[in-house]
Amino acid sequence: MSSSNTTPGKMAKDAVAGGKPPFVVPQFTVKDYTSFFLAGAVCCTVTHGAMTPIDVVKTRIQVDPEMARMSLLSGGRRIVAQEGASALLTGFGPTAVGYLVQGGAKFAGYEFWKKQFVQIAGDQESAVKYRTAIYLGASSVAEFFADILLTPLEATRIRLVSQRGYATGLMTGFARLAREEGLSGLYAGFLPILCKQIPYAIGQFTVNEFCHELAFRNMSEETKRTLSGPAKFSISLGSGIIAGFAAAILSQPADTLLSQINKGHGPQGSMPYRLRVLAQQAGFRGLFAGLGPRMIMTAGLVAGQFLLYGAVKDALGAPPGLEIHKENSAVKV
Repeated sequence: MSSSNTTPGKMAKDAVAGGKPPFVVPQFTVKDYTSFFLAGAVCCTVTHGAMTPIDVVKTRIQVDPEMARMSLLSGGRRIVAQEGASALLTGFGPTAVGYLVQGGAKFAGYEFWKKQFVQIAGDQESAVKYRTAIYLGASSVAEFFADILLTPLEATRIRLVSQRGYATGLMTGFARLAREEGLSGLYAGFLPILCKQIPYAIGQFTVNEFCHELAFRNMSEETKRTLSGPAKFSISLGSGIIAGFAAAILSQPADTLLSQINKGHGPQGSMPYRLRVLAQQAGFRGLFAGLGPRMIMTAGLVAGQFLLYGAVKDALGAPPGLEIHKENSAVKV
């Protein structure tokens, strides 16, 4: 059933007439989506910016053969010894700006597309039954549009991190990349970044949703209403950490290939051909180089993002998002 000819009010009346609980879908306003965007922008900028030193070490492990077998700690020590502590903040500018726009678009987009897909489902029983498909679809579509904004800034960041002396910062790095390679250079990594970020978003949102569902499934409504602040914090933190591990594992191969592409590695030809050749050269072990440091980084990122996202939404007075968890077999607002 399409959302274009079926309103939430009509669906609720039909549900009551048929003996089913009302199917309620919130009518988010432009102000609500603006709040979602701002909350997503703040949470992603703060967390990714704070993780810049870890990301620098992780990227070097991926692209520098001499560091391929190093741990996060030993790699960090090597960089500080050779280049100074300031080298760990390389790429902070494009990281902060890139994830400002990407984070806002991703979180607001997820809220938007989840609502659209829930309405397309037509009734609450179908929405709950197909909730996995709704989570996958909403996270994937939201991430696709967010990556259009992220890709040029991510390409600039990787150049700054992987090629010492490439530029002095965001503006000079972006300008040099645009001047020397044009639009094709700025978006050379678009396909691999989609391959990286869409699995990342799937792990982030879908696993987080199911972790919350498992945590609340065996609780009574009274227990849920009276949960203490520390208990809610613990559930959100644990769910975010698990979702972060999933996001890191699912997106690691494409993350490695993205670093190689943006450094100029690989043969000439179409992007799928270059990705295939680079993947064959790296092998399974090479594609997962740096996974340990990245899992640590991503667990902190995702957990921190969900905690900050909720806090900023509350501060802005934004409404809660849709919940279609199975524990109560209902769509919740």
